[in-house]
Amino acid sequence: MSNELPETWSGFFDDAAVFPPGNAALPDAVEAFRARQDEWYAALAASLVITDQRVPDVSAADVPLSIVITGGAGAIGGALTLAARAGNPVAGLEIALRDPDDLAGNARRVVAAVDAARNDGTLDDETPIFVELPAGDVTYGWESAADEVAAAELRLKFRTGGVEAHLFPTSGQIAAWIDAALDRELTFKCTAGLHNAVRHRDPETGFEHHGFLNVLAATAEADSGLGADDVAETLELTDEAELLGLVRELDLAKARRWFTGVGSCSILEPLADLTDLGLLEKPHHD
Repeated sequence: MSNELPETWSGFFDDAAVFPPGNAALPDAVEAFRARQDEWYAALAASLVITDQRVPDVSAADVPLSIVITGGAGAIGGALTLAARAGNPVAGLEIALRDPDDLAGNARRVVAAVDAARNDGTLDDETPIFVELPAGDVTYGWESAADEVAAAELRLKFRTGGVEAHLFPTSGQIAAWIDAALDRELTFKCTAGLHNAVRHRDPETGFEHHGFLNVLAATAEADSGLGADDVAETLELTDEAELLGLVRELDLAKARRWFTGVGSCSILEPLADLTDLGLLEKPHHD
């Protein structure tokens, strides 16, 4: 099935159904993930995202897990041991920096824990590690932490929304994050609020949501040398036709080198957007 999807969209989403606002029950999320493996769009979702505390509850050994470490750097080893015991492949680890007064020191502790897990064989050298930086302005401390992540050849994670309005970063902030990532040749993923392709206002909450297609296009522009102000304008686009016109001029597959994907509480919503926009087409078999 994986060869049926264009390179741009293959593995672009991680299934975060158990997180808000989806809040799916874990057994239901596991069952839905496994059931999708028989669908034409199976390769759209790379992994199932769960917290380290829920790892023992995933009994289906064929489900790749992206594990959100909630207990700090010291909890990395335990989560990996539990996943190995259940036979679940680890698609990635995600860990947020929780010490705003010393982000660089916090990043160094994460790096040390990752190195220890790799040295004792519980963590594969190729497993991607995403370090989540605070969803605010790019400060000296923020940049210093990004430098630590880059030096260790880890990756970044950006939070692009949430269940409250203040959790949505501005387009200027996201543009600055992308610029900082590319300046350090850092790969990144995004999470929260990005289950639709195009920037829009949610009619129920009134929240202004960023679009994953906007972010991917913005990344492609930044990669081609466009400045942060222009990149921010692309993040602001709400007109589908205008965004699609821009997208046709950009190398989105190349941008995936940097922007690897999105954690989304829904897989069907972005799938519907991609097909409605003509960016993905269900194959027709004779």
